[in-house]
Amino acid sequence: MSGPVPSAWDLLRRRCEDCRACGLSETRTNVVFGVGKQDSPILFVGEGPGQQEDLQGEPFVGAAGKLLDEMLSIIDLGRDNCYIANVVKCRPPGNRDPREEEQAACAEYLQEQIRLIQPKLIICLGRIAAGVLIRRDFRITREHGKWTKRDGVWYTAIYHPSALLRDLNRRPETFLDLMNIRDKVREVCPEVWN
Repeated sequence: MSGPVPSAWDLLRRRCEDCRACGLSETRTNVVFGVGKQDSPILFVGEGPGQQEDLQGEPFVGAAGKLLDEMLSIIDLGRDNCYIANVVKCRPPGNRDPREEEQAACAEYLQEQIRLIQPKLIICLGRIAAGVLIRRDFRITREHGKWTKRDGVWYTAIYHPSALLRDLNRRPETFLDLMNIRDKVREVCPEVWN
């Protein structure tokens, strides 16, 4: 007797959890796949898991995660009405930036998540995600909060919550970026609040 047929999400998660495509798989505690509403029109993408995320298997659960939750609440969003993922699904040792070969090894998982979600808005959290999803030479200090549209999807980038924990001076401009995101959500996907 066979059980239920696994969904595309379940199959993707299993492939990701079994992945050994780069050295990060050797040091991880958990694969950090993603969290949130799988059919949300809004996708947030960070760079990679930190220590707490690696331990718990969920993105943005440490101090940066608490700040991200506060940022989302400012614009009436939360983990129940958007989706949150990372460029790489395993923690880089010492929370260093993920290397290009590690990003490349995980690229298919993120692209498949995007294909399954079919978001209308993708918000990159930090320069690494922006460099992967918007443009390789993206400059977060000059281009944060600006929108670009490609293949029917709107993209923007804001400072990563970890950067905002280190540099409080970035918070006022990030607040303006959040208001900009709220306006774009109202314009492009108001159904998120229904």
